[in-house]
Amino acid sequence: MDIEKILSKLGIAELNEMQHHAVEAITGTDGDVVLLSPTGTGKTLAYLLPLVQLISNSQDPSALNPSALVITPGRELALQSDQVLKSMGCGLRSTACYGGRAAMDEHKVLKEVCPQIVFGTPGRLNDHLDKGNIQRYGIRYLVIDEFDKCLEMGFQGEMQKLIKSLPGLQRRILLSATNAEQIPQFVNMSKKGTLIDFLPDDEQTSERVTLYQVLSPQKDKLQTLKELLLNFGDESTIVFLNYRDAVERVGGFLQQQGFVVSTFHGGLEQRQREDALYKFSNGSANVLVATDLASRGLDIPDIQNIVHYHLPESQEGYIHRVGRTARWDATGRTFFILNSEEHIPDYVEGDIEDYQLQSLSGAGMEVSLPKNATLYIGKGKKDKISKGDIVGFLCKNGGLTADDIGRIDVKDRYAYVAVRRETVQQVLKLTKGQKIKGVKTVVEPVR
Repeated sequence: MDIEKILSKLGIAELNEMQHHAVEAITGTDGDVVLLSPTGTGKTLAYLLPLVQLISNSQDPSALNPSALVITPGRELALQSDQVLKSMGCGLRSTACYGGRAAMDEHKVLKEVCPQIVFGTPGRLNDHLDKGNIQRYGIRYLVIDEFDKCLEMGFQGEMQKLIKSLPGLQRRILLSATNAEQIPQFVNMSKKGTLIDFLPDDEQTSERVTLYQVLSPQKDKLQTLKELLLNFGDESTIVFLNYRDAVERVGGFLQQQGFVVSTFHGGLEQRQREDALYKFSNGSANVLVATDLASRGLDIPDIQNIVHYHLPESQEGYIHRVGRTARWDATGRTFFILNSEEHIPDYVEGDIEDYQLQSLSGAGMEVSLPKNATLYIGKGKKDKISKGDIVGFLCKNGGLTADDIGRIDVKDRYAYVAVRRETVQQVLKLTKGQKIKGVKTVVEPVR
């Protein structure tokens, strides 16, 4: 496996120091590894590169059973990690398994793909192992991503059952952005394991993040939030709240005010959650209004602002929220909106500046629309449709140029495409009833 070639495909010049250490520890030893590093430093790639190398060197490419399980605490991280592996183009087969969709559908995919790596949530992986949909005896490597979250109360039973059901397990790789107080004995970490600790000793959040407080004259902060977002213009922003119904209320208010918003919380159907994240990550929505579900495992670059509409419920929650911005070498800002009854939590470290909102009567204070919009195309991989086919279809039939087209994601039966917002109506008109690779398809906007 050529790491340099993979990095070139991913558009990465070189590995950072933490990733170098991780690759050396996982490939250069035969023991377990615990990797601690702040959010946004590239832990997914840090374990995938050496894991792929280990499997490629030891397994027959035609092997039909998985060699590795990657456990994640949530669906989004499972899907995202699977996509990172696929984008590496290393030739290994993989799939993601998670709750919120029919296990029978996943069983069909497992039979068709015969993955060498399976990403998934603990409950769904246990379900497939119990039913024999995933053969347990060939699994040699276990990765627990965000192990502090996976090992919280409520996950303990599922994790214990899963780990005990893997008789051939040889190595464990645990990753986290925070240090868990203790790793339970049932994880069976070896005494000769390696700890790679890149957590800063005295830095709660990145020094590249500037902290602000914004005072709300009303107990209800909606108007202050509106003015703050107007001050941001078209910058990418996540607004964090603590409750699902509050996310719906705040998201609905902002939409009424003309903002293009994605809402994200655990009460949404999986397709709704995927739509929301896709629109936000591809520049079709400037604002993501979310619970702390969005504070972990979302690798979305270039988020400039984090807004705490509700105060974080813990120091750990705060760290994970703020970790969504200033990823890699970027800078970012975090804002606490406070009414007269609230104050900055004692656990927040660093200098906090007062943020002065510009007057709404000033020039240029209209809602800034995102540069892109997202189109749904009703054909996908199972219809033999590729990204190149979609680009050709939109250019030939939709009157677009390559510069008008952004990120494309091709799923099994459909595809998402980001296009410049002002071209949407033209594309819908010109592609109505048209064929892609000889087959009629539906083209419609993702609301």
